Amino acid sequence: MDRFAQGACPPCYNHRVIITSAQNPRVKHVIALRERKQRKRDGLMVVEGFDELSLALDCGVKLKALFYCPALFGAVDADGLQERFRQSQTEMIEVDERVFEKMAYRENPDGWLALAPAPQRTLDDLQLGPHPLLVIVEAVEKPGNLGAILRSADAAGADALILCDPTADIGNPNVIRSSRGTVFSVLVAEATSDETLKWLRARAIRVVAATPEASALFTEVDFRGAVAIAVGAERQGLSHMWRQSADATARIPMAGRVNSLNVASATTLFLFEAVRQRNV
Repeated sequence: MDRFAQGACPPCYNHRVIITSAQNPRVKHVIALRERKQRKRDGLMVVEGFDELSLALDCGVKLKALFYCPALFGAVDADGLQERFRQSQTEMIEVDERVFEKMAYRENPDGWLALAPAPQRTLDDLQLGPHPLLVIVEAVEKPGNLGAILRSADAAGADALILCDPTADIGNPNVIRSSRGTVFSVLVAEATSDETLKWLRARAIRVVAATPEASALFTEVDFRGAVAIAVGAERQGLSHMWRQSADATARIPMAGRVNSLNVASATTLFLFEAVRQRNV
């Protein structure tokens, strides 16, 4: 059952609501958001974790509702984060430990979970400077890889990430977990590959395609100026269109029996080579 600490009024950010039943409609809705079709229908995603939610607030994200469980808080500034949610006028709902563990996607949850609006940017929403560093991610399948690419893009100071013909959606819980919340700090837009290539050409942004078949090493390619690093799906790599349309192709030297790295690892190397060159 649900207990309202200040009477039987409906939930709002001023009122402490405690949910003790996993059958509560709010709890069921959070669990339903694990499914992509539900996320797409509602335009929402679930964000777990103290660090991830702190970063979301730092980035000015207006979270829809916070579910929290004090019994699971670790050695963090719980009072400070709760006060930040109060200041943002986010609806705050306390749940008991059993219910929170039912809602949580992660093992060993830390007692923090919120609903956030799913990013829905188009290419036209991207406001870029004269020499942007972009990441083009084509049809990457594994959410963990997409999250890791986001984390590297944030660390390298990339201006934006463009998802082309995506297989993994940005609101997948594994994307958010592996990105450590950088899904909020990196501008992410979604478009088809054709739309993206035309958009890049119209802005004179060069494309460097990461592919094992390239003759040039990634350290031999110029990443200065306006440039987009294009990476592809885990098995097939970049499509023929991107490889043929790129201004340059580059590879990572491989001394072992496999011919390529994990796509997230490869993207990280390309990004930080770009950082090195651009800071010289």
